[in-house]
Amino acid sequence: MTTLFKEIADKVEAGVRISEEEALALYRHPNLLEVGELAAAVNRKKNGEKVFFNVNRHINHTNICVNRCRFCAFFRSADEPGGYLLSLDEVRERAEEALAQGATEIHVVGGLHPELPFSWYLELLSTIRAVSPSLHIKAFTAVEIAYLAGLAELSIPQTLERLKEAGLGSLPGGGAEIFAPEVRNQLCPEKISGEQWLAIMEEVHRSGLKSNATMLYGHLESVADRVDHMRRLREVQDRTGGFQVFIPLAFQPEHSELKIAGGGTTGVDDLRTLAVARIYLDNFANVKAYWVMLGEKIAQVSLAFGVNDLDGTVVEERIGHEAGAATPQTMSRDGIISLIRKAGRVPVERDTLYRELRVY
Repeated sequence: MTTLFKEIADKVEAGVRISEEEALALYRHPNLLEVGELAAAVNRKKNGEKVFFNVNRHINHTNICVNRCRFCAFFRSADEPGGYLLSLDEVRERAEEALAQGATEIHVVGGLHPELPFSWYLELLSTIRAVSPSLHIKAFTAVEIAYLAGLAELSIPQTLERLKEAGLGSLPGGGAEIFAPEVRNQLCPEKISGEQWLAIMEEVHRSGLKSNATMLYGHLESVADRVDHMRRLREVQDRTGGFQVFIPLAFQPEHSELKIAGGGTTGVDDLRTLAVARIYLDNFANVKAYWVMLGEKIAQVSLAFGVNDLDGTVVEERIGHEAGAATPQTMSRDGIISLIRKAGRVPVERDTLYRELRVY
């Protein structure tokens, strides 16, 4: 153990917030297991031995999108082969299937379709809500909210109010990518800026809605860019307390226009990033390993590196899989429970707002 690492560990154990420089030092620290052990200790104080999951269903309603993000393998033009738009009847059928499977959450994200009016999105929400009031609708990234506000010619708060009336219950954390402007402009120049993403999330939290927060890593960014991204999230969380969970998303390079030397992240990088996030983001209750992008084994190992959430059953996730994710399209409730138990942890089924439904 180096002197610097011991100083950081002593601060963390005393409950003192670490700096950006200290987070960078954790990235550089040669002993990954020491960083993991420190993250695990932080998580144990917050969450004990519990690991959360939920029974959810993804509905990616369209891949037709006006943006052309270089990293994204999901988007299509309206006249391009493979482009699709689900009908509201198809959305209803998927929601009914999810309800029958015991789902408590419908997760809705999609492309920025150039021809759909704002009223269509309100119908989308009300269609799902009509299936059952027990289905929590987590829908629309901050990028989509900005786009919908433009369609509706409303302010962000007014747009959120209309969406809430139609059934919106919370927001996912997508679209954050990486906040560093010079990198973001290479990844997704047409997308809203990092500053706009953060400002919209503050409005979301002020409206009474909770949201997730993400970071796309393993592409053009530096480790310093990752820590800067987390710093900005931590500052918003200090002001609003509205972020429920931090989700680092490992870039999937296989089918992306953006080609990365080395072919994406390694398991070591994934585990270190999750651990550093758990230590640095002291005002976040939860850190999630998104098994769809990490793979089941790395997600399971991450439970010893400060992670306390594994997402859910998912069902029919398209965005990560279009990019090249080799994981299954879904995982059963029993499969997730078994994965958590074999890691020596306690599986806890939660709802979208992290209320405990059942301890296994």
